Amino acid sequence: MTKKQRKIIRAVLELGFFCLLLSACAAKTVLDDLDRFAGSDIGAYGQAGMTAAQQAAALLPKKQIRVGFVQVGHESDWRIAATKSGKQAFSEENGYDLHFVDADNDPKVQVEAVRRFIKERMDYIVIDPILTTGWTAVLKEAYHAKIPVILLDRTIDCKDQYYAAWFGSDFVREGEWAGEWLQNYLKKQGRDQETIHIVTINGTQGASAQIGRTQGFAQYVEKNANWKLLAQECGDFTESGGKAVMERYLQTYERIDVVVCQNDNEAFGACAALDEAGVAYGVDAENDGGVILISFDATRAGLEAVLDGKIHADFECNPLSPPYAAEAIRRLEAGEVLTEKDYYLPEDCFTADEEPMTLMIDFTPKQMVTVTKELLEDREY
Repeated sequence: MTKKQRKIIRAVLELGFFCLLLSACAAKTVLDDLDRFAGSDIGAYGQAGMTAAQQAAALLPKKQIRVGFVQVGHESDWRIAATKSGKQAFSEENGYDLHFVDADNDPKVQVEAVRRFIKERMDYIVIDPILTTGWTAVLKEAYHAKIPVILLDRTIDCKDQYYAAWFGSDFVREGEWAGEWLQNYLKKQGRDQETIHIVTINGTQGASAQIGRTQGFAQYVEKNANWKLLAQECGDFTESGGKAVMERYLQTYERIDVVVCQNDNEAFGACAALDEAGVAYGVDAENDGGVILISFDATRAGLEAVLDGKIHADFECNPLSPPYAAEAIRRLEAGEVLTEKDYYLPEDCFTADEEPMTLMIDFTPKQMVTVTKELLEDREY
């Protein structure tokens, strides 16, 4: 054997050893990742085993995933918490290149942002829609450009083939929980046969949260003939809007028993208007004919108002959907097909009552949660 032949054989053996070593390291890394995916809440990962070459490729530096995220705006504490969650979930540290747009509650800005994301060839587009309508055309464009779209929070009127997944709340059920609570609360107070005068401060007209909560609560207005719904006006999910609407109600109606605010910020505005008018409300005034206040969102500030006795009951709308969207994107990147199209987030119903009632809808019980200082300290938002 010549010296040149010995060198060739030696090089081949060294290369084989290196590939074997690399394959073993890669197998551990990839299998660890699979275990983490399988342990997540969204579902089992189920990816088949990889070849040595695929495992070795998995060790190479990966490009960041480009995500275009268009948010509703910054109109409420809830929205600010949702945006914060999105920026954390799609951070550079988590492997994302985030392009974020605050639409400032302008539907046209949202559609224009999505079209720009398509033109810029984002890997994924995440949308928290302002309105349910007006999305079909632009989502078709994203679909034909082969850019998956993930929806958060509010729903849209569009064929589900044009988006990959939706993560959000069951707004109709939230409205039903509020109606069920009020029905049970009035019965507990011995007022279930009394005429109850109700006003509602609605959220942004045409938003799925506004539509769903209105629809859910309306079922209980229809069930209870003694409930009189005096008015429904738009507070646009803002504190200033809630205050303005409540001021008009106080000037228009001599008696108001219940105020339903479709988010916490509207409730804060309503409280301010009631305070300025010298009208009693809250838990401490319930025996003196005070106004009953119901809210939605259950932000930290909202639950502080529950603990203080200003808001009687607050029904959660979970703003932490972005981590679910980020997990879905990781799964799609890995080649998995999501088993569902729509995913509801876990949510609770809150009260200051030390003996919280159990609500029952469609034979499904829901134990309300008592707000405490300890709960607020551990609250994420």
